[in-house]
Amino acid sequence: MRFKNQFANIGLYVALALLLRFVVVDRVLEAREEWWLQAFAILLIFGVGIAYVFRGTAKTIEETTDVLKDRTKLAGGFLQAFGTAFPDMVIGVVAALASLQVRDTDYVRAINLAIIAASTTFGSNIYNILHAAWCITRQNIADVKNRAVLMFPPFAFSGKLQPLRKHTAKPTIQEMDGALRILTVLTLLTAFVAVSMVLFGKAREETALFEGDLYQLTRPLGFVLFLFCVGVLFKFRKSHRPESPIGEIVEEERYYASKPTVRIWVDLLLSGVAILFTAESMVRAMETFSHLTHIPFVVTGILAGLIGCLGEMIVIHNFSVNPKGRIGDAIVGVSMDNIVTTLGASIVAMMGGIFLGGNSLILIFVIILTSNTLLIEQISRLKNTLAH
Repeated sequence: MRFKNQFANIGLYVALALLLRFVVVDRVLEAREEWWLQAFAILLIFGVGIAYVFRGTAKTIEETTDVLKDRTKLAGGFLQAFGTAFPDMVIGVVAALASLQVRDTDYVRAINLAIIAASTTFGSNIYNILHAAWCITRQNIADVKNRAVLMFPPFAFSGKLQPLRKHTAKPTIQEMDGALRILTVLTLLTAFVAVSMVLFGKAREETALFEGDLYQLTRPLGFVLFLFCVGVLFKFRKSHRPESPIGEIVEEERYYASKPTVRIWVDLLLSGVAILFTAESMVRAMETFSHLTHIPFVVTGILAGLIGCLGEMIVIHNFSVNPKGRIGDAIVGVSMDNIVTTLGASIVAMMGGIFLGGNSLILIFVIILTSNTLLIEQISRLKNTLAH
């Protein structure tokens, strides 16, 4: 069974991540000039990275969250966010590091990598917020109809959402209030970033190398954003859910419930290592993909953002279709996830690695703000159901 060999599974994820980074990337993707070999390497990196490493580590994060919540008294969504936001944050930071490394030798490539860094970190917020809004919308429909509904009709394999009255443990109103406050703060932070880039970040020297305007989140504003994000995470770190009764802990969480806390943190640390090396491989693959297909780097970065936030999307999907009273953790987690991702963006900015073109800047931030509004509205409806 999977859970009896959980440590071996995590070891496999780390081994696969190292194989992708030091064999597939170094010896095939970057050492070979044949386009078909590079294309095969890209498919292998994304196939193995998504299907095994990201999916497996997301399951580990999901399985340990409730156990650690009870032991540390931290919010399950807070713990969940640090794990699930790690891939897209790391992809952005790795792209920024790569940008800095080539800035003196290939400035155009450095800017392109910085665009990937920005569009990955901010673009990922679009996907998981919209997906969370969809999950909560389907939950609200299940409550209105008072019956189970498919997550993605008519596809039965997507899972069903049960009305809240059938959940093992209902989410608390305090959790909903916390998620609403976090999303409100996220909206304000997102607006702060967009306005700051437009007012103070126009890159005048770099504009000559590109068509249209180019904007940067400057280092001082990145530092201010970093402080804001740390403050928000600290303020909302506490749990608002009672400790889970032993009888309600499902098999995968019971496995970790019987393990010492140190062992759980080791599993999470190794999962983070696997995510880190896989994310670096994906950045290299996305850059090669842009060169092969001539797709703009901002589009490549947004696609990378989707890859990076798959972990969070998988977690909230599983928490929604499994009526274990964890949908509250999922909502807080996806809200926290985007604060952590914004924290990653601030780190990239302090490194000098965030650039966006004028059109992409407008589109990305308008969609993020719209997505936040949609999710806030759906959480409010869910809160009304709980209140009655």
